Amino acid sequence: MPVDQNASLRITAFEWVPRFARGFVRDLRPRWACEEIGLRYATRLISATERPDWYFEAQPWGQVPVLEDNGLTLFESGAILLHLGERDARLLPTDREGRASVLCWLFAAFNSVEPVFMEIGNVEIFSRDEPWAALRRPGLLAEAGQRLDRLEAALGDRDWLAGNFSIADIAMVTVLREVGDTGLLERRPALAAYLQRGIARPAFAAALRAQLADFQSEPTAA
Repeated sequence: MPVDQNASLRITAFEWVPRFARGFVRDLRPRWACEEIGLRYATRLISATERPDWYFEAQPWGQVPVLEDNGLTLFESGAILLHLGERDARLLPTDREGRASVLCWLFAAFNSVEPVFMEIGNVEIFSRDEPWAALRRPGLLAEAGQRLDRLEAALGDRDWLAGNFSIADIAMVTVLREVGDTGLLERRPALAAYLQRGIARPAFAAALRAQLADFQSEPTAA
């Protein structure tokens, strides 16, 4: 199992989050990548409610994950996935066309698909009591459906976005998990099957278990 507190590579994650967020915090992405290639990593846990001042030097907004790798520090899960992918061709092919395809889909997951689902989460969870939230939701669901239609058409009959499984699929599968109970995936069986293929991978299961194991029952002060 790649989790090893003596490893030189270290992922910063939260020690506690509310129950609805457990299993969805973005350190899951680099954990999954490490599990896929058997790359050992240590964890450093910080408070999500009282983030330490020193952490903002590594991550300007205090978010997770941050990756430390032999003196190199990276933030943003997409940049971290790219860094890890460059360590193993199983995550990022070395040929010119294969690499380009993976990078396109990696950025598409975070820029063309995820933002609308983040906004749906906002109106359904964080701003659900605001009077505008109920009015905004139908338009967001319609926009999300259009995005998913184009994604499903682009995926076609392939198992994975860029041929073989890659960091692009780690990105997109974790984004599609955010769809939740909106019903959007049930109406798009090819995408639903794609999501199921992703979460059925043993490396995903191992990464999820590792993240959940790190959460304390109650938050602590910094």
